Formats: sequence, C-alpha cells, structure tokens
Amino acid sequence: MRAALLIVLGLAIGIIGTVFTMRALNERNPLPQAVMVTMGFHRHQLSQAVKGQHCDAAANLGQLQHLQMTASDIPAAFPDAPQPFQDLAGHLRTALQTAALSAPADCPSLIAALKPVDQVCKECHQQYR
Repeated sequence: MRAALLIVLGLAIGIIGTVFTMRALNERNPLPQAVMVTMGFHRHQLSQAVKGQHCDAAANLGQLQHLQMTASDIPAAFPDAPQPFQDLAGHLRTALQTAALSAPADCPSLIAALKPVDQVCKECHQQYR
C-alpha cells in the first residue's frame, strides 16, 4: 500500500513538474507573439476606422507606418523560420510600403490599399499558424 502511494505521488509530482517546464519553455521568447499582437492591434485600428467611416489621411498613414515598422521586426522575431515564411514577410513589407506610399485619404482607398496586405497575411496564416 505504501509503495503504491509513493508511486502515485511520484507520478503526480512528475506531471506537475513537466507542465511547469513546458510552460517555461513556451514562454522563453515573447517577441514572435508580441510582433503579431502589435500588428493585429494596428490592423484592427484601421478596420475600426473603416467601420466607423472615420478614415483620416494622417491617422491612416500613421497606422500604416506602425504596421510597416512592426513588419520589419518579423525576420528578427522568427530567425529560424523557413525561407518561404521569410519570403512572405518580405511580401508583407512590400505591400505595407505600397499602402503607405499611396497615402489613402478616404475609406474606399484605404480598403483598396489594405487588400494586398490582408492577402499576404491570410496566405501566411494559412500556412504557418
């Protein structure tokens, strides 16, 4: 009886230790998730502007520039990513640069400028998420 209790206790401690170890290993580099969350925030701000029909040119440009700067962190955030992922990140940076250069001043032009950006994001998330 005593041996069975010690075995069960040892298994429970082992399972708890494994869970803590796995969580610590998963949280060791927060940068990849932080980059994606930040990009999601700025993209959401642009979506809210379109939804509310408040597409100010300066605000649009600011959000697009924030997205562009954050996208430039993708290679550093995912250094071990395969080359197709890195290529998609390059396409994203190009699409964001094109969108920022177009300086959308109204909602229809903002929607049009974001279409290539959304397409690259969708393609990447379908393959790597």
